[in-house]
Amino acid sequence: MIMKTVLFDLDGTIINTNPLIIASFKHTLENYYPGKYTEEDIISFIGEPLETSFQRVDEKRAQEMVEMYRKHNAEMHDELVEQYDNIETTLQELTDKGIKCGIVSTKTRVMVLRGLKLMKLDHFFDVVVTIDDVQFPKPNPEPLQLAMKALHAEPSQTMMVGDSISDIQAAQNAGVVSVGVSWSIKGRAALESAEPDYIIDDMGELLDIIHKQEK
Repeated sequence: MIMKTVLFDLDGTIINTNPLIIASFKHTLENYYPGKYTEEDIISFIGEPLETSFQRVDEKRAQEMVEMYRKHNAEMHDELVEQYDNIETTLQELTDKGIKCGIVSTKTRVMVLRGLKLMKLDHFFDVVVTIDDVQFPKPNPEPLQLAMKALHAEPSQTMMVGDSISDIQAAQNAGVVSVGVSWSIKGRAALESAEPDYIIDDMGELLDIIHKQEK
């Protein structure tokens, strides 16, 4: 089957926002619950919507905690974000092959676009789906389905690349090829537990997978 579309998660997949995310969680949680949450606790939150994370912490104050997190995240964004290796080269090769690329993220649109622009990757993506665009975020298939609809893509010719279990589950729920990235802060074992179709150690391996799919 020829792959015509590749959807990517953003944070922890094509741009390294992990230091920024951890710093913003620490800033917020220390304000409300000094000394209670470890970095390991914070890592468990990564990959899910902020509202879900903070509701688990404190249902009554979840929204004000989200707002504090986002304020800190926006202030520190450009200082702490960096690009992973071989991302731009791979995106260019996918584009050269005529493969359409999209972003499917649980972040707000403003911050997704800011990250893509900062890393000079925005021109590679034909569609961007964010938490602002959906009723049900990943692992629900809605975000992927919305992206595929915008790109006129068939599930059988689409793959989803991500660093979290929710990315893999969303891909499975949407009926697309699932690809986990081994540089996930969650660790390779966590991704393997979700049974993705592939796990890659370098983004360039996507091209090998696509080549195999074509045979």
